[in-house]
Amino acid sequence: MDINELYRLYRKHPCITTDSRNCPEGSIFLALKGASFNGNKFAKAALEKGCAYAIIDEKEFDEADNDRLILVDNCLVTFKELARMHRRRFHIPVIGITGTNGKTTTKELLSTVLAERYKVMHTEGNFNNDVGVPKTLFRLDETHEIAVVEMGASHPGDIEKLVTYVEPTCGMITNVGCAHLQGFGSFEGVKKTKGELYDYLKAHDGLLFLNESNPDLVEMARQRELDRIVTYGQSADADVQGEVVSCAPFLKFSWRNLATTASKMRTYEVETHLIGAYNIDNMLAAITIGLHFGVTPEQINHALESYIPSNNRSQLEVTAKNKLIVDAYNANPSSMAAAIENFKLIQATRKMAILGDMRELGEVSEKEHQKVVDKLKADGFETVWLVGEEFGKTETAFRKFKNVDEVKAELAAHCPKDYYILIKGSNGIRLFELPELL
Repeated sequence: MDINELYRLYRKHPCITTDSRNCPEGSIFLALKGASFNGNKFAKAALEKGCAYAIIDEKEFDEADNDRLILVDNCLVTFKELARMHRRRFHIPVIGITGTNGKTTTKELLSTVLAERYKVMHTEGNFNNDVGVPKTLFRLDETHEIAVVEMGASHPGDIEKLVTYVEPTCGMITNVGCAHLQGFGSFEGVKKTKGELYDYLKAHDGLLFLNESNPDLVEMARQRELDRIVTYGQSADADVQGEVVSCAPFLKFSWRNLATTASKMRTYEVETHLIGAYNIDNMLAAITIGLHFGVTPEQINHALESYIPSNNRSQLEVTAKNKLIVDAYNANPSSMAAAIENFKLIQATRKMAILGDMRELGEVSEKEHQKVVDKLKADGFETVWLVGEEFGKTETAFRKFKNVDEVKAELAAHCPKDYYILIKGSNGIRLFELPELL
């Protein structure tokens, strides 16, 4: 059965499941494989639970007399090719977003802005990888008028593969920084991989939304000689320009659209519910793309002021004991430095930082973790708890904990009180388990 026949079968049974524990009646089970599981082993069980068909890619699980088992060369490739065929049914703007930091926040902000005028399909959670992106594309239906698709990468070529299936009509890179260096090998590897989105837009006459204030992104766009660009940033010559008004602790900023005539140009001021001056770039990106698609400034401001984060990113939580800045979903050298710099600016009598390891930094990990503790000391922080093996290797007088369980034990015995506490680390360190104890 070729891919066209498979897609016709999908149209008759428009639900694909990759989890044999969740088999809606009449759906199609697709047997994906991972490091610790093989979906082929559960194909027959999926049929028994209600699936109409099961797609497999290992011959030993096929049965000649069972036409409900469909053998293909590679289930993951088939999944992505089916997702691309599904995406091509919808002739709507598809906005592709990638970047080292801020892509999920930008995706959330942009989707909120566009929802003021359109029915939006956007990536949910962190479904931004080889499996998550196809699942996202399959959520497209006839009601959607615009799509926002987030694409993540941890190895060279990841974005090149994803854009082949997403086929964005326009897009943006939030920024490029030192993250997943274990996979990319170097910062140049990061730029090359993220730049694969620019390569696609150039080859398909797509529109680029460019942060004019980011020298790396500007240079990457210049190298590719992109023709269609709308700019934003904190520089005076950006099409949409903004600046931080205050951050105490929530970001308040102003913005203006320099692309309008002088007589109609207005400066708007927006009070957000996001922590961190670094979020102004994410805000300006959402504003710029919203304006391009006809969302009014008033609608944009309403959306940005109404947005409240709920995903362990730039959140303020006030407990009975402390005020917490929770940014515990991810961490890399650039995002860690930005978080510490912003925390330094917050006016508070008693400050404390609980920081977890930055994962996947490869051979530069020890150096980058030492840079963090050196910055903390230089910035005058005194109460700092460091969590994880990598921070354990640093030379510092700050307190160290092997893992989050040791931190929990300390909190049970001696819980800090009346502190402003920054909580940041890679998701695998599990610092997101701490707020309820603080």
